[in-house]
Amino acid sequence: MQTLLRPFQSFFKTEAAGGILLLAAAAVALVWANSPLVGAYNDLWGTYVTVGAGSFEISKPLLLWVNDGLMAIFFFVVGLEIKREVLAGELAEPRKAALAIAAALGGMVVPALLYTVVNLGSDKVTGWGIPMATDIAFALGVLALLGSRAPLALKVFLTAVAIVDDLGAVVVIALFYTAELNLAALVGSLVLVGVLVVVNRLGIQRPAVYGLIGLAVWVLMLKSGVHATIAGVLVALTIPATRKIDEVEFAERADGLLAQFAAGLTVGGSTPTPDQMHAVHSLEKACEQIETPLQRLEHGLHGLVAFFIMPVFALANAGVALGAGAAALVTDTVALGVMLGLVVGKPLGVMALAYLAVKTGLAALPSGVTWRHVMGVSFLTGIGFTMSIFIANLAFGAGPLLDSAKVGILAASVVSGVLGAVVLIGVAKSANVNAEGVSAA
Repeated sequence: MQTLLRPFQSFFKTEAAGGILLLAAAAVALVWANSPLVGAYNDLWGTYVTVGAGSFEISKPLLLWVNDGLMAIFFFVVGLEIKREVLAGELAEPRKAALAIAAALGGMVVPALLYTVVNLGSDKVTGWGIPMATDIAFALGVLALLGSRAPLALKVFLTAVAIVDDLGAVVVIALFYTAELNLAALVGSLVLVGVLVVVNRLGIQRPAVYGLIGLAVWVLMLKSGVHATIAGVLVALTIPATRKIDEVEFAERADGLLAQFAAGLTVGGSTPTPDQMHAVHSLEKACEQIETPLQRLEHGLHGLVAFFIMPVFALANAGVALGAGAAALVTDTVALGVMLGLVVGKPLGVMALAYLAVKTGLAALPSGVTWRHVMGVSFLTGIGFTMSIFIANLAFGAGPLLDSAKVGILAASVVSGVLGAVVLIGVAKSANVNAEGVSAA
């Protein structure tokens, strides 16, 4: 069991630490955008960066390189997480998957409906997808601050719900937030995805092959009008999830190679012999073969995403100039719809459909998790931050509506985080009191 949980625990620690850094980057962006240096903030992200030449030239402001380029890597990792969860994670077991899928579905549909009701009849209704999202890094960051008061099974459940939520966000972006289509570019990108599927089937596992073809998929997707980040998810789903050797063969090889290395040891130590170096290189190769390309890439990219890409995204996108117009931004129906969706719609939808799934026998609560735990997590799913801001950019573009959406997202994310933490701390205190009562008896 510990072997199965260790990869998740590592994942959780990375996501949680990244969430704290993400919060710091957002705070810096807000302070910067409301300081005398606001001009430098806008100039920085408005700086044009050009890559390539001629018909292969791509010229965009730095902000769009972050949102279209760096975020494609983020969505690539999201795609890897989705594939891993479906093959061997919480989504691989039907009853566990049913609970996560039901909770995520409720947490997407109810917020979207509430936002739509508030903005029905105006062009602001296009932002209905904004409160559907959950920021997994921020949500896990809050759980990390609670420490042992949040059971590991609850963290696993939240991760599974957030990953299904991410999948829903990807579908929404692809279907509803797409500009005018360039069919030739779109078909070209999908053909290359098909090529990657064939490469996978042929047993080719070299990351460089997938990287080069994946880059071409991204460029064509960017030209097609479909948001370029979708390319990251599609390429991720083609990454091989099979190993070249199994555990028994790896153990036998490792034992033999370590014995070969030990046979060359001398008293006092010396430079490794050619036979010893051959053993070392062979062991390195065996370590690569026991690990799937999907695992290697996910492990290798998580740090980059958590500690660089997401904080840079927050720094570039969370800067909203409040000033004298802050009240107007907060009271705009965009902000009100977003806050209602995230603070009320998320927990209501998650709890309702999770409860329905359990009561109908489709799903079961994880061991050690109570309905009060689920309530706390349902509030944490209202931390929309990164994904919500990302969808807001697609829904509104630059302007006052986007600023209003960001204010609503930031306010709702703080409120949701606090409510979730308060509920879960209350559950932990009740459990401690009950345990003390039993001990005293």
